[in-house]
Amino acid sequence: MTVKENSQQTTQIVQLPVLGEAAQQSYPTGTLYVVATPIGNVTDITLRALHLLALADVVACEDTRKTGALLARFGLNKHMVAAHQHNEREAAEKLVQRLQAGERVALVSDAGTPAVSDPGARIVDAVRAAGLNVVPLPGASAAVTALSASGLVNDRFHFVGFLPAKTKQREAELAALKPMAATLVIYEAPHRIVDCVEALAAVFEPTRQVVFARELTKLFEEIHRCPLGEALAWVKADANRERGEFVVLVEGAPQAGEEGDAEAERILNILLAECSVKQAASLAAQITGKKKNALYERALQIKGE
Repeated sequence: MTVKENSQQTTQIVQLPVLGEAAQQSYPTGTLYVVATPIGNVTDITLRALHLLALADVVACEDTRKTGALLARFGLNKHMVAAHQHNEREAAEKLVQRLQAGERVALVSDAGTPAVSDPGARIVDAVRAAGLNVVPLPGASAAVTALSASGLVNDRFHFVGFLPAKTKQREAELAALKPMAATLVIYEAPHRIVDCVEALAAVFEPTRQVVFARELTKLFEEIHRCPLGEALAWVKADANRERGEFVVLVEGAPQAGEEGDAEAERILNILLAECSVKQAASLAAQITGKKKNALYERALQIKGE
């Protein structure tokens, strides 16, 4: 694409009324822009991301075919360079040279925010080491999207990312994570989701709440919450539940002073298997001394009502 064509294309996009605000902002040259892209639904791309992608001299991406298709959806045809896990160091050197020449470089991953369980961190590190500017353009993130819809009440979370593929290493890492009070955020591939759940069940208490967020923002999006003791049966009940990318959230460990709550939860889960929500809450209150109303609300959450 010629400079003239690129300028005409940029002007065309900027003139869209909804992009007016984005066009008023500053986009310095010689800067690496870390751009979040949709994790599924293409319309989740931000206005600022669209404007920057139109301005960029080059787009660094994991897969030029996937990014090319995304750009084409918005009428963009940009020069792209591959920057994936196998060539990230080499790509970083070339991108630093482009930035030193005064170009605007957009860094994207196949989906979501770059450098978060995706390539990009080495590139950002190299750019910063060279004394050049890095500007993040926030947007879609599978981890935050799953957390927002989980209902897990915790102001802390620990991003785990992908667990080790080997059984012993995976279980060792989970054992180290078990005492953490923060909600655990795990990414998992569809072909390993059963192994992941089996490992969780082997390490964590069956009363821990777990949330499966599958195919987020896509047509077959599914978000399911249940006690860990029921998780494997839920996954195996439908072959479709072993398809698509997963975010798995695991409730944090009870801390000092919360052991009584954990015991009440255990009793409540047992009673819910045999009684109505109202009966289970009433009996659990009598057994534990906890407030019936609070147990009733928790029972509704467990049952998904």
